[in-house]
Amino acid sequence: MEKIVYTLWRDPSEDLDAFSRRLRGEVAEQLFTLGARGLQVNLADADVAPAAGLRQENNRPLADAVLSLWVDSANTPVRRPFDEVLARVSSRLAAYLVCESVAIRNTRFPAHPGERTHGFSQIAFLSCPPRLTREAWLDTWRNYHTQVAIDTQDNFLYVQNLVVRALTHGATPLDAIVEEAFPPAAMTDPMAFFDAPGDEEKFRKNLAAMMESCNRFIDFDRIDVLPTSQYLLKTTVAP
Repeated sequence: MEKIVYTLWRDPSEDLDAFSRRLRGEVAEQLFTLGARGLQVNLADADVAPAAGLRQENNRPLADAVLSLWVDSANTPVRRPFDEVLARVSSRLAAYLVCESVAIRNTRFPAHPGERTHGFSQIAFLSCPPRLTREAWLDTWRNYHTQVAIDTQDNFLYVQNLVVRALTHGATPLDAIVEEAFPPAAMTDPMAFFDAPGDEEKFRKNLAAMMESCNRFIDFDRIDVLPTSQYLLKTTVAP
């Protein structure tokens, strides 16, 4: 079983709501018919408009959707029909083969297939800074930062996707794609985001610890962050 993460840009002539419905409806059906084992769609839609302040865009323009697809094989002959389905509904796409690690499984607000997950899902696209070797970067991120992110934030889902390789020509070079889900209040309230509602001292402590950890392995002029609505459409193997 392999996981492919697609970043998708809609045709500007298509309304975002219509694009969302197509991905979650007819496109999902086609992908299942082709043999998809699991499917998740994340969309930068109106429901996450309040989280605009969390958006970071260094590689413009950011995608409108991120689609996670679990398949038996990501080899080109097997993957090509999936690519073709998504290419027909997108003005541009990029695909990445990833190795998935679920640091926090969503047991607090579990979503039923097809329903919007509670709150919002923040997707971060990471690149290894030139100042670090890939080995040092990976060790810092996975073996040290992971626990800091769990301890200092109110994230109820935390998925770390290590990029194995890009699968499409022209894809932005990436080393990781991170998914974290938060309650609705975290869209606009930093204290809620950092698991410290009404507690200024805890907020400052958690924020400082998180920023110190991030600075060890992230260059903030290279990161992209996209707040999204998450939809699990088939959960056989999805988180």
